[in-house]
Amino acid sequence: MGFWELLVVAVVALLVLGPERLPGAIRSTVKTVRGIKQFGQQMQAELSDNLRVHELHQKLKQAEEKGLVNLTPEESAALKELTEAANSVRPPTQPAASALPEATTGPAAITQTPANETVVKDEDKTRS
Repeated sequence: MGFWELLVVAVVALLVLGPERLPGAIRSTVKTVRGIKQFGQQMQAELSDNLRVHELHQKLKQAEEKGLVNLTPEESAALKELTEAANSVRPPTQPAASALPEATTGPAAITQTPANETVVKDEDKTRS
């Protein structure tokens, strides 16, 4: 819109709404336009993400069809990106039970489990 067109719209709005309601109408219009822009940006970002996921999925299917050998640079990059994404969402590994130190004092062994519970192992049962 040009300057004169905006001026005509402003004059008509002033005549229709009056000087008391015009500032509120302008604020409401600006708020609505801002909300529509934000919605459009969110939708655009979501569509871009979905397209990227679809593209990575296609590259992974192509790599699997090749048996993950003789991959193109694009397929290798997609596979690396997917591996990094999977590793970033994977929970941290917990230490294995065999890696925990165990104190043995006579026939029974008392150890601490990762949940801070005391476990008593009775070794006398195996000797009978």
